[in-house]
Amino acid sequence: MKVFDEKGITHLDLHGVRHLEAPDEVIDFVYQYQSKLPLIIICGNSNRMVEIVENSLNSNSIMFSKPRFGIIRVEKL
Repeated sequence: MKVFDEKGITHLDLHGVRHLEAPDEVIDFVYQYQSKLPLIIICGNSNRMVEIVENSLNSNSIMFSKPRFGIIRVEKL
């Protein structure tokens, strides 16, 4: 897991994160950086990782958008 800022937006890069670890990493990231919304989560080309992140956000009632495949933008808690 790698967290970085780019163009004033905080990003979480999930490359190298195991599918089982992803839900906890995503929720921890969102709540830790909630004061910096919007946030970007980079899932990469894995359909399964995108699905895991979406399910994790939905189950916590976190609003998000998908500007392009593999990228999820957290909009609102």
